[in-house]
Amino acid sequence: MTSRERPPMDSPPNVVLICVDQWRGDCLSADGHRVVHTPHLDALAARGARFRRAYSATPTCIPARAALMTGLSQRSHRRVGYENARPWDYQVTVAGEFRRAGYQTQAIGKMHVYPERTRLGFDDVLLHDGYLHFARRRHRPYEEFDDYLPWLRMQAGASAVEDYYDNGLNGNSMIARPWDKPEAWHPTTWTVTQATSWLYRRDPRSPFFLYMSFHRPHPPFDPPAWAYEQYLDVLPYVPEVGDWVDVLEPRYEDWRHNPVAARMSPAVLHRARAGYYGHLAHIDLQINRFLEILGEFGLAENTVVCFVSDHGEMLGEHHLFQKGLPYEGAARIPFLLAGPGVPGGAVRDDVVELRDVMPTLLDAAGVPVPDDIDGRSVLQLLRQPGAGWRRHLHGEHPNLGQKLHWITDDRWKYVWWSGDGREQLFDLSADPLECHDLAGEPSAETHLVRLRELLVDELSDREEGYVNGGRLVSGRPSRSWLEKA
Repeated sequence: MTSRERPPMDSPPNVVLICVDQWRGDCLSADGHRVVHTPHLDALAARGARFRRAYSATPTCIPARAALMTGLSQRSHRRVGYENARPWDYQVTVAGEFRRAGYQTQAIGKMHVYPERTRLGFDDVLLHDGYLHFARRRHRPYEEFDDYLPWLRMQAGASAVEDYYDNGLNGNSMIARPWDKPEAWHPTTWTVTQATSWLYRRDPRSPFFLYMSFHRPHPPFDPPAWAYEQYLDVLPYVPEVGDWVDVLEPRYEDWRHNPVAARMSPAVLHRARAGYYGHLAHIDLQINRFLEILGEFGLAENTVVCFVSDHGEMLGEHHLFQKGLPYEGAARIPFLLAGPGVPGGAVRDDVVELRDVMPTLLDAAGVPVPDDIDGRSVLQLLRQPGAGWRRHLHGEHPNLGQKLHWITDDRWKYVWWSGDGREQLFDLSADPLECHDLAGEPSAETHLVRLRELLVDELSDREEGYVNGGRLVSGRPSRSWLEKA
């Protein structure tokens, strides 16, 4: 066999980071989901490690990907909300560190950076961020910010004005329908097709770091018909609704197709779930396609594979939708790791975050981890199960007209609404769906005070003025960017 087909096993491992957009942490059949079936991701988890308490501390696309790419917390990368047109000027990135170590680096799919062609240390980027209103303007050539749409228009049978938006589905809409073009043209399939093509073009003398980033299951909910229809046939979707949702009453927008808070009709919600779950089924098969192709190239045994999402999707739970919220549906994400040096079948409940992906992948490849990042390699948890780890995680994001801050440890979650000072407390061990708010119960007062004090410590020197005299101050303006780290 040639060196391309079977590299020496003592050579540095290749690394593949698979990132999906808006995939809930509980949406794996390996996690016990009652409806979703993800057999190929389950297989990846079985031969590696699964981290059940993984989170996105700033759960929307832009700030979450800043943590993923830099290994920094939101305080350090300074993106504490969703904001377009702020340049990505980070000097230390995961791709840059791999490149410094002699790796060939390639990104395919969604980046969601600015300017859109910013490479962040990658040798090259094939880009598809989905429908971004900020970038997509008729005065701009699509080639400036997207590689998928020009490719689509070159396919046999496509028109000169072919568009993935021909079906009219918006990018955050809960309206769902099947994909209206050949499955080979779907952005999910395109991502793996481009990754396969790149495997032929890579330098066989160098190890590689490949970032394969799927736009879906982010809306539009338009999976192929086979994937959509299999979830239309399941029992009607009855979302979990907590005993605290009366606080959302002034914020309901039941008429919207893309609400944050609404009491959506059961029929529309059921179809949205079928569209969302259908995307998961499609991605699961395409990941299997890619992993089989890695094997055909003789690369599977010497490749580390990591699967994560940038954030989740509320999908109607507690009458909430989309992301940018502190609750498990939006903030909890899947995190799988497999490959050389990763023990099979490991499952951990330690609180990990997207900032931990960069040091984990560098560690797995034997590449030095920069000293000045905030994340830690989760391989420490696998090598030394009793080793110390972070005691809690602070998350935040503007939403519902204010900044929503939260603290979680290995059991409890505390939520603070900065606008009106509302506090919530959930026991995630007994109540993983956050249906029972314990903030007013005397039996939980000790935990409420402890977690509140942790949030005070996190915010005490922040420029927004959320803390004064050791107490949380409500009513302060919410920001999406910190002027100083």
